[in-house]
Amino acid sequence: MRPPSPSIPEKEFLYTSLKQSLRLDGRQLFDIREPTLSFGPELGWVECALGETKVIAQVEGKIVRPTAERPLEGMITIISEISPMASSEYEIGRSSDEEVTITRMLDKVLRRSDAVDKESLCILAGQRVWHLKLTLHFLADAGNMLDCACLAGIVALKHFRRPEVEVIGEEITIHAPSERAPVPLAIHHTPFCFTFAFFSDIAIPPVLDPSQLEQRLSTGLLSIALNAQKEMCVFQKMGGVPLSPSDILKVMNAAVTKAQTLHELVECRLKEDWASRTVEFR
Repeated sequence: MRPPSPSIPEKEFLYTSLKQSLRLDGRQLFDIREPTLSFGPELGWVECALGETKVIAQVEGKIVRPTAERPLEGMITIISEISPMASSEYEIGRSSDEEVTITRMLDKVLRRSDAVDKESLCILAGQRVWHLKLTLHFLADAGNMLDCACLAGIVALKHFRRPEVEVIGEEITIHAPSERAPVPLAIHHTPFCFTFAFFSDIAIPPVLDPSQLEQRLSTGLLSIALNAQKEMCVFQKMGGVPLSPSDILKVMNAAVTKAQTLHELVECRLKEDWASRTVEFR
């Protein structure tokens, strides 16, 4: 069952506020909600929150045979699930348009952008490679689940450690964490996704990281995935709002600044978590 549409007073109040560059939660137009990262007991388990929007990401790895087309590369599979726990708008066993859009975008940002070095996942050429499965569970939808899921996914990949593998001839030995410290994935770059909401009224400026109400009342969304090195991975526009070059340049500059800040936050939190775990592998 879909939730009721925003009422006319809600719509008018939001539009009036945005015309004055005011947002209902007190943020500036290009502010994102404070990201919160929590790590589970297992490596590769991360809970990410943007305000009230929450996503859990978990990475698992197993050894499989490579595909015939790419015998020297490992595999990465991304699975996302939006359950009724996130919102009454979603139903079990039925994919919504938003779920399909999010899954395709995550595949572009996290897998097809070569964030993870797939060749480093090869154990024995043509015979054994690592297959990574990234699973995302959406716990709460308070708007902009895409950016939250993307952040959770890349942090989970950076947090994950695979067992040390020793190859002698064609014999493969997998060492337990108690024997040898697990190995981090080879990450080429760390992409982050930033979504901007646009409105049909030209007097209303675009907003970054839209809330649920802002997202529902927007006419179009623009998602930009890039890393702290200012390399753009994905540029996706949804909706019929025409954008001028100055509009695109403005949001691109905002995304670049936020990517650098987010990168520092992620590295700091990963360093803190790993420092608390090092005693486990001594």
